[in-house]
This record gives sequence, structure tokens and C-alpha cells, in this order.
Amino acid sequence: MIYLGISFFVLLAIGVPIAFTVGLSAMAYFLSGQVPMQIVVQKMVSSTQSFSLLAVPFFVLAGNLMNETGITSRLIKFCNLVTGHMRGGLAQVSVLLSCLMGGISGSATADAAMESRILGPDMEKRGYSTGFTAAILAMGGLITSTIPPSLGLILYGVTGEVSIGRLFLGGLVPGILMTAALMIAVAVISKKRDYKPEHEKFPSLQEVFKGLIDNIWALLFPVILIVGIRFGIFTPSEAGAFAVVYALVIGMFVYKELTVKKLIECLSTTAIDLAVIMFIIICSNAFGYAIVTGRLPQTLATAITALSNNKYVVLFVVMLFVFFAGMFMEATANVLLLTPIFLPIMQNYGIDPVHFGVMYMILITMGGMTPPIGVTMYTTCSILGCSVETYTKESIPFVAAIVVLLVLLAAFPQLVLFLPNLVYG
Repeated sequence: MIYLGISFFVLLAIGVPIAFTVGLSAMAYFLSGQVPMQIVVQKMVSSTQSFSLLAVPFFVLAGNLMNETGITSRLIKFCNLVTGHMRGGLAQVSVLLSCLMGGISGSATADAAMESRILGPDMEKRGYSTGFTAAILAMGGLITSTIPPSLGLILYGVTGEVSIGRLFLGGLVPGILMTAALMIAVAVISKKRDYKPEHEKFPSLQEVFKGLIDNIWALLFPVILIVGIRFGIFTPSEAGAFAVVYALVIGMFVYKELTVKKLIECLSTTAIDLAVIMFIIICSNAFGYAIVTGRLPQTLATAITALSNNKYVVLFVVMLFVFFAGMFMEATANVLLLTPIFLPIMQNYGIDPVHFGVMYMILITMGGMTPPIGVTMYTTCSILGCSVETYTKESIPFVAAIVVLLVLLAAFPQLVLFLPNLVYG
């Protein structure tokens, strides 16, 4: 395990991409041990042979397709209609948009990048500070990764053998509460800085109803997925295939904005996205095999158990570790590496895997929005030309709002489990 640890931290410190860091450190471990490389290669290949894993490429493609169908522009208009009368109008629009985009893209970084390009320039023109703009656009991505269909929850479900349908339902209430928490934080800051609303009056019921009708296809999408999975119409993987067909039909025949050129661009972007994800998955599987053969999960479990018999103390320690890991490693790699280690520990303490999984994914994803190596943070800052120091200072109120929410979720598990238990029993 010494070779594994040293090579991993050295490669991470010198800036080697995370997939190569994980793969090369695993190779260093196996070359120093007694495990034949043929077994390692077999483990890497077998990690791609999961039926449930098919949901990932389908949902990535569906998300890219839907961003080209005109749904995003329609959602922005609807969010502006509903929240534009509030203080910090465009910032409130961005938070609500992240909530609605959660049912489409499922990716925090993709959502933050899209909003930074579309809303970022307008927010700065209206007097919002660059740091505030970058912080709220990045942190809003947390909502996208919690509301189904979340790619992180799919990977967690596949890795930990947890029901993806239950995870999807478990993410709904926390995602809505997160939207409310960030909107409250935006309102408080906007009042202090006198950020103006976009328009003076509340929208009429007729205007809201018209906005709902215009966006009905986007708003129905997550509902159809959850109902279809629950009633056995399709599995999570088949739901991903349905999502692709749904996006194609809406884009080509309903909104008529998905051209052949845009379709080719979507396929190209999806191929690149999936190449990165699958490479991380196969390297993480080799790394996971290394830590299992080195008995690291058992060692960590013993050490954590020795700290306390109180499940909340253990949960706090694990979540703190997960958050710090998220600050240094990409979310996909963290899910694949840490789930097999920590999920059995949590289950031994009687913590529901869906309850743990939702909080776990929020913290892992939030690590990507904090220094020193947050992918979402750097994406937003680079698009808006914001320094990391300014971003970090401005993001503190939003991080605090998420921490308060996580404390509530930990103290009241039914906030996560109410819907899964109601639907699945």
C-alpha cells in the first residue's frame, strides 16, 4: 500500500490528470506486488460490462441533445418570469434554472459552464460583482447534480448496488430545499448590496400558466423517467435510451431546433465526455481492486469505528473526509473509489444507503466548487475571468447555506427517504 499511496499523491501533486493518476498508481502497486497484470487488465475490462452503466452514456447524450433543442432558452425565459421580481433577479433566475436543468443535464459542471456563458455577461452588465456571479453560477450546479437524473447518483447506485430509482426520488426533496436555501442566500446578499430585480411586479397566474405550457416538455421529462422506472416500464438503463429518443423527438419535431449539424456536434461532444468518464471508470476499478487487496477498507473501518459508536459522529467524520477528497479529486473518480469503502461502514451503523448516497453526492460535488482543484470552480472562473481568491470569498455564504441543509438532512433522514419509501415501500 506504500507504493500506491506515494505514487498517487506525487502524481496528484504534480498535476497529472486524475484518470492517469489513479491508473498509474494502481499499476505501481501491482508491479510491486504478487498480483499478475493479466488479472488487473481483466478487472479493468470487466468494469465496463455492467448493464446499469449503460445509463451513463445515454443520459450524457440526452443532456447534450436537450441543450440544443431550445429547451434551455425557454427555461431561462420561464425562470425570469417567475423570479425576476425578486431582489437579485438574474441570480435568482440562475438558481431556479439549475433546479429545472437538473431534470435535463444531470451534470454540475455542464450546467455551470452553460449558465456562465449565457447569464454571466448579463449579470456583470447589470452590476453584479464578478465574484458573486461566478460563485452563484458554480454553486447552482449542486442542484443540477441532485435533482434526477443525476449522473453522480447513477454511478453511486451502480458502484454500491443501490436502487437508482430510489436514489432519483431521494434527490428530489433535497434538490428543492437546496434551491430554496440558495435563493434565500441570494436575497440576503442582494438586499445588502442593492442588486435590483429584473422587473417590478409579480407575474400573473395567466403568465405563469403560459410559461408552464411553453416548457411542458422539459418539465415532464424527469416525471416520465421516475414514473417509468417505478412502474417497471423501463429499467434505469432503458430510461437513458428513452431519454435520447425523447430529446430527438422534441428537438426535431416539436421545437424543430435540432438540426443535423447540431446533432453531429452533440455526438462529437458526447464521445469526448464518455471517453473521459469511461477511462476514469476502468482506472478506478483497478485502483479499487488495489485498495481491496491491500485491505484498506477494513483498516479504515476499524479506525473509524474506534473513534465512536455514535453513528452521527461516524457520519460526520466520513463526510468531512469525503468533502476534503472532493477538493482534490474529480467527482466521478471519488464516487468510484470511495463508495466501496464508506458505504458498508454506513450500512453497519444502520444508515440507509439512499440517505447516505444523497448527502455523499452533495458533498463530493461541492468539493468540485472549492479550492484548490475544483473542476466546476475553475470552469466558471475561466469563463468569467474571475480570480480563485475572489470566487472563494464570495462563495462562503452559499457554502454555509449548503452546510446548514446537510445538517438538516442528517438530522431528519425522512427529508430524503420520504418519497422513496412512499413510492417503493
